[in-house]
Amino acid sequence: MNLIAIRSATPGDAAAICAIYNPYIASTTISFEEAPVAASDMAQRISEVAAAGLPWLLALDGEQVLGYAYATRWRARPAYRSSVESSIYMHPEATGRGAGKALYAALLDELRTRALHMVIGGIAQPNERSVALHEQLGFRKVAHFSEVGRKFGRWIDVGYWELRLTD
Repeated sequence: MNLIAIRSATPGDAAAICAIYNPYIASTTISFEEAPVAASDMAQRISEVAAAGLPWLLALDGEQVLGYAYATRWRARPAYRSSVESSIYMHPEATGRGAGKALYAALLDELRTRALHMVIGGIAQPNERSVALHEQLGFRKVAHFSEVGRKFGRWIDVGYWELRLTD
């Protein structure tokens, strides 16, 4: 793999992001969405993350988007303002080569530059690769909810991992 570049996403990246994300929706329980996301809707999501002062990053090999990672507010109530939820999605051909770890580490570095204390990752179970990635980066499992999602006619558990960003 060539050295990857990491940069902030813009609404103009929405189609490339959808090309990575929509197959997860269509064929996995990793995302709990059930319908493909249109590029215009994804562009709006990117804009909303930026407006909240949070990062949305891309990993690139040349011009090819290998994956993306971003953070959103954990909850709407004001007392939660120092906690965010993180997400990462990689193109299947880009997994297992270190690009996801580099991208997620860059996201965590960006989060540390803001007035944030805790980052939370929710992972639909089972998903050994995502669990391994989170734990390699210092997250620890703090919760497991049984059968909280239903997709493709089956119940899905979700585990939560957290990482403290500040001491």
